[in-house]
Amino acid sequence: MNDEFDVLDSSPTFDIKAFLFKALSYWKLFIICVGIGVFIVYQQNIRKQQSFRLATKISIEDDKNPLFTSNTNLTFNYGGVSGKVQTLINTLQSRSLHEQVVDNLKFYVTYLKQSRFRKDDIYKAAPFRFIPDSSGYQLLNSPIKVSFINSTDIELEFDFKSETVSTQKYSDFQSKVVDVPIGVITKRVVLGDYLDLPYLKGYFELVKGSQPKLGETYFLRMEAFDAVVAQYRNRLAINNPRNSAIINLSMVDHNTKKIEDYLNETVRVVTKEQLARKNLFVTNTIKFIDSQLSRVKDSLTGNADALNNYRSKNGIYNLDQESELLSTKLSDLELQRDDVNRKKAYYSSLKKYLLTSKDFTDLPAPSVAGIDDGNILANISKINTLSVQKAKFESTVKPGASIFDDLNSQIESIKLVLLENISSATIGIDRELSVINGKIGSVRGQFNKLPQDQQNLLDIERQYLLNEKTYNLFLSKRGEADIIKAATVSDILWIDPAKNTGAQPIDLKLSSRYMFALFGGILPPLLLAFLVVFLDTKIHNPQILENISTIPLLGVVGKNTLDNNLAVHIKPKSAVAEAFRAIRSSLQYMYRQHDTNSTKTVMVTSSVSGEGKTFCSINIATVFALSGKKTVLVGLDLRKPKIFGDFDIQNDIGAVNYLIGQKTLDEVIQNTKVNNLDVITSGPIPPNPSELLISEKMDELMEQLKTQYDYIILDTPPVGLVADALELLEYADASLYVVRQDYSKKEMLTLINDKYRKGEIKNISFLYNGYDQKGKYGYGYGYGYGYGYGAYGNGYHEEEKKNTSFTKKIIAFLNPFK
Repeated sequence: MNDEFDVLDSSPTFDIKAFLFKALSYWKLFIICVGIGVFIVYQQNIRKQQSFRLATKISIEDDKNPLFTSNTNLTFNYGGVSGKVQTLINTLQSRSLHEQVVDNLKFYVTYLKQSRFRKDDIYKAAPFRFIPDSSGYQLLNSPIKVSFINSTDIELEFDFKSETVSTQKYSDFQSKVVDVPIGVITKRVVLGDYLDLPYLKGYFELVKGSQPKLGETYFLRMEAFDAVVAQYRNRLAINNPRNSAIINLSMVDHNTKKIEDYLNETVRVVTKEQLARKNLFVTNTIKFIDSQLSRVKDSLTGNADALNNYRSKNGIYNLDQESELLSTKLSDLELQRDDVNRKKAYYSSLKKYLLTSKDFTDLPAPSVAGIDDGNILANISKINTLSVQKAKFESTVKPGASIFDDLNSQIESIKLVLLENISSATIGIDRELSVINGKIGSVRGQFNKLPQDQQNLLDIERQYLLNEKTYNLFLSKRGEADIIKAATVSDILWIDPAKNTGAQPIDLKLSSRYMFALFGGILPPLLLAFLVVFLDTKIHNPQILENISTIPLLGVVGKNTLDNNLAVHIKPKSAVAEAFRAIRSSLQYMYRQHDTNSTKTVMVTSSVSGEGKTFCSINIATVFALSGKKTVLVGLDLRKPKIFGDFDIQNDIGAVNYLIGQKTLDEVIQNTKVNNLDVITSGPIPPNPSELLISEKMDELMEQLKTQYDYIILDTPPVGLVADALELLEYADASLYVVRQDYSKKEMLTLINDKYRKGEIKNISFLYNGYDQKGKYGYGYGYGYGYGYGAYGNGYHEEEKKNTSFTKKIIAFLNPFK
């Protein structure tokens, strides 16, 4: 039992039942809070502009050019589908892409229309368009009111709040501050005419097929280009499910048509860019071929003129068969030498390019120079792929990121391998060139035996044929590159363009928001009830008393509604009177249990003043006296005497006079209007009350009273304030500790609980005073102590006068805490 008491005393539990009833008592506050919440949500709903989400889907394919063969090696692989997906995601996140999309759609120009609470973006629903002059400065972030005067004229209204405004030129995006007059300025403009203002340049045009109403007003607003780009760049959501070849693009906006156009234009721009990047190798090759064709063409033209002039001048038009054979053989050898020299020159330029350049995206195709070394072809493709990736990351990733170190490391390692490949290939070419030069020398020995005029003609004719073959070779490569470029398709497959097919608002449904208002209105009163109950240390019902102490509860007394403490005497049939009769029965049962057949002494005390100790003492004494027992009520609260006023007697003499030897017992005893009940008041307040209560005269007083009375009721001081009551415990057969509802605090019982647990106090019981069934937490608590809570109890409560005035009811409603 002691262990149980320790646990209960040190670990108070939260009263769920009290919390629920406390919350219910705030029903008025619930209504007020819910009403406020519903009102706020209603105001938000009528002002809320709904947002929508649209999406588009693209797929990355590893498309090969259908005209690609081993002999037309003018393309290279970007690293497979996974590499393309990552590159495309980086492109979609890049600022440059969004700049191009915003510029194409002119999204820095916004068309608005005034609604009830805001200006809504109506985009293409506006009946007019403003075409800004990209070379002129345009007013930023200040709505311009546009009103239709007639079918050809509009009126512009500028409302300047300050002396300067910000402007921007959309050609190079330079900004400038322009001075303006403060106030409202109007300007009449003819549709189609050029408008030239310091802060607005361009012209307005009517959308084809639109018929604006006269007097109808709209608003035009232009925004800073970079701000618009950043806004849409941040709003574009990119999703690559499970690292597949599928990319989902989505965007949220108030205007669905605007989302459609932005998403679709984004796909078009990125497709075009990806195709251009895919053809980069071919494009560079075509540029290289064109430069070679230009050079060879000039030489070929010069050779043709020289050949014709020589034939005309010397009259030699045909060569003999031997000369033709030698010329053909020498031309073939020189053509072979030219091919080998072209390879050697390519390797030389490639080596120089690798050693001096940091960007390897401008390399021409090796096949143009006739390079067929598999290692070199593969490594050029790899280094080009990595360089393209690096260039793309530079526009999306912060400089100094670890990914650049990784790419540079890979490029550097491939470059070293490629340089070794070039060195080995150059050695082989030098050997091949030496062999060809030897053959050419041998043929030239035979060629030198011919007549001089034929030798000269053969030299000119051979040079012409050599340039012609070279020109035809490059021309063939040029045509091959054009065909491949024309046949190349983008790797981006547009699966599902963005389209509004009945998009639903993604914001919380307006009707659902009222549920949140309901919960939001319920929460504050619940929280308040929780805090009140959690922080409340007072005792509000007998159950709490039983939970915090193992001292038994003897009885429960209702709330006294009289101005006098003589509740039992004045209303003997009331519920309060019945409660004291139940206490009397319990005390008599207790006496029989302890074999107390002589005079019974009951001590009544409490923790502090105000808990109804005197009220209980008077009425306990009254019920004993009404039972025909000779009873005396002794006022021993020497510091704060009270009991005399209710009996209409004087406190001039009392227990103090007896204890100091001034008066005899008969002189201090006073009769009352209650039969069989006498009272000994405390008398004048002494300077040493504690010493008097422990004096021998106190023993004499108790002994004499026991010879004259059946019951002695001691009204003692509060034990929580002074120690006097503890000194009187030795005289009591039973002690009653009064606890008052909604007044006594839990911590006040610590002292009495501790003494009871240690066994220093015995035969003590709690008396619960001031019980109100409709009290603090509004719920009843049944006990078998004779206190009726049924019809009898209700009858008691019905005796109370209730204030039913309309004003009182209104005040009570507006004050839910009362």
